[in-house]
Amino acid sequence: MASLNEFSNHDVEIESVENVYQGFFKIQTYHFKHALFAGGMSQTIRREILERGHAVAVLPYDPNTDSVLLIEQIRIGAMVTKSSPWLLECIAGMAEGSTDYEHVVRKEAHEEAGLHLDKLHFMMSYLSSPGGTTERLYLYLAETDLSQVGGVYGLESEGEDIKTHVLTYDEAITRLNSGEIDNAATVISLQWLAINKAKVLAPCGKS
Repeated sequence: MASLNEFSNHDVEIESVENVYQGFFKIQTYHFKHALFAGGMSQTIRREILERGHAVAVLPYDPNTDSVLLIEQIRIGAMVTKSSPWLLECIAGMAEGSTDYEHVVRKEAHEEAGLHLDKLHFMMSYLSSPGGTTERLYLYLAETDLSQVGGVYGLESEGEDIKTHVLTYDEAITRLNSGEIDNAATVISLQWLAINKAKVLAPCGKS
């Protein structure tokens, strides 16, 4: 399928990039011009961009029991729009400069849920919020045994307090449809599983 885009990175002129904050995250100010659909170039535009690196997320799935594992932890940013900032999520973590995303996925699964993952399926990658951050997330489905999973995990050094939940596939989809599960990586991962479940189960001889 042919791309609809008529422009590329070559049609953007970066005039300057300034570091304005360095903490848990980094913020940079971009000054740039870009090509216009009607022709010519825009005036200089200023945008503050959150530079947090790229991230991974993984949805562990047990085809034998048709169940998934989600984790629960506090996300302070959710307090503005939710009655509780403790969210049901996929296991996730920052890649910290690594491009070996499968390795990062397996490390995060062990730290956040005590899991040793089996077969990984790459689902997709997406830009989390490209108007304000450079972050791209890489999503995986992991086929793994969830029969003995449970407990509280996380790295104390990173302030993590993470509880694991094993849900049937149907319960997870019900919580998705009710709006209880409303963070992007988990929504996309569960929707991907719903669309591709028959393909995932086919090698297992299940339907």
